[in-house]
Amino acid sequence: MGVKAMLPSYELGFYALVVTCAVLYSGSGIFQASRDSMNRKAFRDGIKPGWHYFGRKMDVADFEWVMWFTSFRNIIIFALSGHVLFGKICSMTVPQHRAVMYMIYGVLAVLGSMGLVYLMIILSHCLVLYSVALAKQKWLCYVAGLCCLASFKVEPFGSWQSGFVTGAFDLQDVLFYGGCTFTIMRCMSFALESSEKEEGIYSIFDLLKYNFYLPFFFFGPVMTFDQFHAQVSTRELRRKDDEMKNIRVNALLHVGAIVAVDIFFHFFYILTLPSDLKFVNRLSDWSLAGLAYSNLVYDWVKAAVMFGVINTIARLDHLDPPQPPKCITMLYIFAETHFDRGINDWLCKYVYDHIGENHDNILKELVASITTFAITTLWLGPCEVVYIWSLVNCFGLNFELWVQKFFQLGPFAKLEAKLSGAMSRRIRAAFGAVNFWAIVLYNILALNSLEFALLVTKRLLVMGFPVSTLSIWFITYCGVQLIKERERILAIEEEEKGDKAKVE
Repeated sequence: MGVKAMLPSYELGFYALVVTCAVLYSGSGIFQASRDSMNRKAFRDGIKPGWHYFGRKMDVADFEWVMWFTSFRNIIIFALSGHVLFGKICSMTVPQHRAVMYMIYGVLAVLGSMGLVYLMIILSHCLVLYSVALAKQKWLCYVAGLCCLASFKVEPFGSWQSGFVTGAFDLQDVLFYGGCTFTIMRCMSFALESSEKEEGIYSIFDLLKYNFYLPFFFFGPVMTFDQFHAQVSTRELRRKDDEMKNIRVNALLHVGAIVAVDIFFHFFYILTLPSDLKFVNRLSDWSLAGLAYSNLVYDWVKAAVMFGVINTIARLDHLDPPQPPKCITMLYIFAETHFDRGINDWLCKYVYDHIGENHDNILKELVASITTFAITTLWLGPCEVVYIWSLVNCFGLNFELWVQKFFQLGPFAKLEAKLSGAMSRRIRAAFGAVNFWAIVLYNILALNSLEFALLVTKRLLVMGFPVSTLSIWFITYCGVQLIKERERILAIEEEEKGDKAKVE
């Protein structure tokens, strides 16, 4: 109830004004803190010389972002440009064999960048999981796949395998573990899809074509085997209307996002500030809340840029890859919180939806979410912070269902039925605002540190109560109402498209 309920335009305008003012006020506090801390000794490693003519230094605390645009920049441009050119030639000359051509290019690129031993390690895991797939037993596919994944994520097995790769360069560890772990997820998808195939089994070459598609190999996203196989097997390569235009627009948007982040890092040190808890503790509650929220937004932007660039290459190859993650600004539900939609789709298809079914049964949902987060913990790499992150997010996901079931009980359902759609929407938004901050606080555990997460929680919920707590809750409520308005408009548009399709 209340999904399509409208609110008065003046009310929505008031919400937009409140959110805008709050963001500007919080941003000014972070900007002031960044300017004051530019030359602090404690931040020497995280802030490096930047735009001298503006008198600004740059936040370089994010290893991944710096890696992409310094040491890895030329490799990305060279490898992906070569793939685009190679893929275009194959699509024009031998479209029926393009998957084989992509595989050959991918194998050569992996061999050239990481060496023969690394390639052999990857092929050995592919061969093991292919052999397991021959048995067509799902439980065996899960056991073998998770054991292979653990061999890279649990010591001393990970170090033992990486020790075989000779040579040393800045990106060796990143490419080693990235390529290996994504390979295991792809091989598990292949094995699980093969076990469901009614007649026969997919060939080993189908697995190699799937795994060595270069744009996805080192950094994902994971595209399930059934989707990849169906799309690369298509011989008639046709573009949709305005598809190339959309690809060019998306490419320009990603370039714009990269430039925007670079500018942002020269004026807002959102990644370095949380490293000095004494300094951060002197910030106002508003600035602290904005700092925590900004870290989640930045991580989404980083994921959107990385997967967006890769997805653009995949679309040029006539594939339909997993979409970039949904912006954290548009989230107030745990079930939609993910920074890698490929891994999320994989987990939902093979674990979460498989066990939880329609997600109505509390017990099944609990088992499904615990299993999903257990596998996610293994995927991220078992450690204290990951354990805590998995525990609280698993609790948040189940608590949503518990609250939903509780308010579906007779007395509450009858009470809501008596309310107008607008009032029901306002009440749901109030609960959504609490959920929004639960998502923020739970996820800065993994993005920053346990200490920073505890500091933010203490300041906003204990020391800042009631003024800061209720003020930030109200502002978040206004933001959730704006999210709901967007969802209402999208729901109406989808309904109109459906009605139009029926008529046609």
